[in-house]
Amino acid sequence: MAATVIGMLGNGEEAEDAGQETFIRFYRSLDRFRGESSLGTYLTRIAINQALDAIKRQQRWTKRFVSRDEEEVLSAEPVHDVGEEISARERAELVRGAIRTLKPDHRAVVVLRMIEGYSTRETAQILGLPVGTVTSRLSRALDKLETVLGPLVAEA
Repeated sequence: MAATVIGMLGNGEEAEDAGQETFIRFYRSLDRFRGESSLGTYLTRIAINQALDAIKRQQRWTKRFVSRDEEEVLSAEPVHDVGEEISARERAELVRGAIRTLKPDHRAVVVLRMIEGYSTRETAQILGLPVGTVTSRLSRALDKLETVLGPLVAEA
């Protein structure tokens, strides 16, 4: 669950808050758990919802308080000079940064499928989406990641 929230929000206070709120909501809703999915799937769905809520709050804040010029800088895609050697740690940070450039609904699919290792069917169940929607979102997200990470992928 922590990896899901961090994958969606990055490492920091927002992720910590979303993680704590996930467990609070999980505890409060246990009496409504119907057993239609595994407990882990149920918890992951709550975590995804909390992360998506945090992303919406971040976007609202950005729209209110950041000028358009600053917004472009904040949302800029990661830049990497292919001539430089980078460590595995730096490479992982570049990938996390690229994932954060995705739309929230695409980011959720990438985190669940590619980071958490859920199947397409499990991802669809967690997100309450048809399998085809998960597949198309994953495809679009991977195309965007390939564009953003192109130089990094080429050197690997």
